[in-house]
Amino acid sequence: MATYAIGDLQGCYDPLQRLLERLRFDPAQDRLWFCGDLVNRGGQSLETLRLVHSLRAQSVVVLGNHDLSLLAIGERRPDEQRKVNPDLQRVLFADDARELLDWLRLQPLLHADRALGWMMVHAGLAPKWTTTLAEKHASEVERKLRSEGYRKLLKNMYGDKPAWSPGLGGIERERAIINVFTRLRYCSPRGRIAFEEKGAPGTQQPGLYPWYEVPGRAERDLKIVCGHWSTLGLFLGHGVHAIDTGAVWGGKLTALQLDTDELRVIQVPGRDVPANPPQPRPPYHRPLPAVPARDE
Repeated sequence: MATYAIGDLQGCYDPLQRLLERLRFDPAQDRLWFCGDLVNRGGQSLETLRLVHSLRAQSVVVLGNHDLSLLAIGERRPDEQRKVNPDLQRVLFADDARELLDWLRLQPLLHADRALGWMMVHAGLAPKWTTTLAEKHASEVERKLRSEGYRKLLKNMYGDKPAWSPGLGGIERERAIINVFTRLRYCSPRGRIAFEEKGAPGTQQPGLYPWYEVPGRAERDLKIVCGHWSTLGLFLGHGVHAIDTGAVWGGKLTALQLDTDELRVIQVPGRDVPANPPQPRPPYHRPLPAVPARDE
């Protein structure tokens, strides 16, 4: 019996199949943790979502920014849905779209297993959030997503402001919480997120820190596994295990075994991408072709 965390899939069905074969995944015994961003960009989002959904009894998923954006688009009119990329349209207009989206909406922003000693989020935690505070704030948004008010939340979650503050209320509080859990890379010591900074550490403006290195950050009693930051690559330090290794950009798809004292990292090749794509740019500068007004 083994428990594996798996980095951002972003619609990379074939690499996921390769990884499960490499792990010799046994659904009768093993368990999977998915770090969010199941969909978008990889060309096989429908197949990926269906596979993870089929494994729901053997897995846990946390929501990423692309997952939330898909949910928001799923509540729009069909003519607006047809403006997104073909990969996401295949999800939105599939016969089982409602079943898949309703299931996805019920997934958490944070998953913690104290017996195992791990917690999982998509992007990161605010500097002052302890494990207990993070669980509390995640549950605020999770309750709204599982309530009759979820459409209002999905419609109004977009935006870079306000910065997180304990005194926030209403949709501004919910937006700030979502931004921390699903979009955070760099922030100031006071926790203000620098959304425009998406490169590897060392490229950011002065006064900004990777969220896991902010001076004065809270101590956490669980190890953290996360994704979201493909330009960071595989990072293991400060109690954080970042495993988005750019599968959708032609990098690797990474799994990390969580139930062993020794860190065991398993990787397979990611999605095939053109050797010379037109107007090449680093991944973190690529536009979002299918998910408007959100982050990578």
